[in-house]
Amino acid sequence: MSSIPTPSAGNLVPGSDSGTLAGAQVTPAFSPLYQQIKGLILNSLRLGEWKPGEAIPSEMELAARFRVSQGTVRKAIDELAAENLLVRQQGKGTFVATHATKQVQFRFLKLVPDSGTPGSEGPAQRDIIECRRTRASADIARALALRTGDTVLQVRRVLSFAGSPTILEDIWLPATPFKGLTAERLANYQGPMYALFETEFNVRMVRAEEKLRAEPAVEGRELLLKVSHGTPLLSVERIAYTYKDVPMELRRGYYRTDTHHYHNTLG
Repeated sequence: MSSIPTPSAGNLVPGSDSGTLAGAQVTPAFSPLYQQIKGLILNSLRLGEWKPGEAIPSEMELAARFRVSQGTVRKAIDELAAENLLVRQQGKGTFVATHATKQVQFRFLKLVPDSGTPGSEGPAQRDIIECRRTRASADIARALALRTGDTVLQVRRVLSFAGSPTILEDIWLPATPFKGLTAERLANYQGPMYALFETEFNVRMVRAEEKLRAEPAVEGRELLLKVSHGTPLLSVERIAYTYKDVPMELRRGYYRTDTHHYHNTLG
């Protein structure tokens, strides 16, 4: 991206693909200048200018690029770091956050052992039950902003800790961005699933929304989780989004809570 004239309210289009001045017919932007710079940095992340785990240019370089003060760039980067999109490393620079690091890896996994912390049990043992192409039902299509009948990938897997099956997950992904994803690739990849999506499919989940409810272990869930029929499970439905709030995954998880609990920090 080339340098742009000094942005001001009404002439910089946050999130535009070009990052240029607004010559097109758009509604004037009146957001603070650092928010506009944040939008341009976010757009570069979305377009893959800097890959997960890579360093972004220094604050001084970005300030020169956007023709704004270094303090304005710093404030934009501070917000992106607070949102776990960037990671500052003292003495090294600022890097694109990646799900391959422990700091981010457990951001979306809120199930914690009763006697431990996230990750204290080590990586989960993963059993891929199936990975197949299917047609999106109305509710799946709605969640993923697709049309009913569009092709999706459906994945079912069980996560076990210390040899005990603990989480059953049904996952739906839009087929086009994940072309070539197979059960074998999922089973052979040693890192987190979201890290696989980053490195091999250039899809990064940056935020998620969840709904929780209690559901019984029925319809074969009890067999996969090795619990009695009707045992209460914590049902967690998650929609994960990539940049620009594009939904990229619907995940329905069924959690055993006899030795684990759901932990979240608010505020």
